[in-house]
Amino acid sequence: MTNTQKTVSIGLSLFGALLLACLFYLFIEPTKDTEKNPPPPQAITSEKPTGGNFTLTALDGQHSLSDFKDKLVLLYFGYTYCPDICPTDLGNLSMAYQHLTDAEKSNIQILFVTVDPARDTAKRMAEYTQYFNANIIGLTGTEQKIAAVTQKYGAVYLKPEQENKENYTVDHSAFIYVIDKNGQLQTQLPHAISPQQIQNTIRTYLTQDKTP
Repeated sequence: MTNTQKTVSIGLSLFGALLLACLFYLFIEPTKDTEKNPPPPQAITSEKPTGGNFTLTALDGQHSLSDFKDKLVLLYFGYTYCPDICPTDLGNLSMAYQHLTDAEKSNIQILFVTVDPARDTAKRMAEYTQYFNANIIGLTGTEQKIAAVTQKYGAVYLKPEQENKENYTVDHSAFIYVIDKNGQLQTQLPHAISPQQIQNTIRTYLTQDKTP
């Protein structure tokens, strides 16, 4: 290798080292600062969901949330063709319900609202909810009505656009909304919460309702 080639090679090596150092400073070092001072989380919605009354359709006719004003309501949004999330959460709700006393069962109502009204008719909702044996009322309605209800409770869902109009999945949030006997949204329970935790929540709110 000639002296000129050696000079060029050394120059390229130094340039490469300098470039790596710059990249380290620009990208690696800021990451450390970010870990020490992480940015605040960004919420999907800017305001806490307010909940509120709504009216949708079941197999036996119209039902409003206000119809259950004397009961603790557990509200869940999903759809009957859901492959795993809805069966898990409704199954846990069912197991929790099965281990309540008769008096406790008489003071709660589980509502299952579809986010796929195009396929989930009132009849299909009724057939599907019967599998869980937990006195669940399946509710459906127009796309506009479903959108209005989900907005009240901060639930989100997305039906992907695809060619197959019959076989598709709907992405959706998976919370159980706890609504007190006055129709007020109190809290929400996360996906896959255990039956025991659901029972504890139910009993907590039923006990509060008895407190003078």
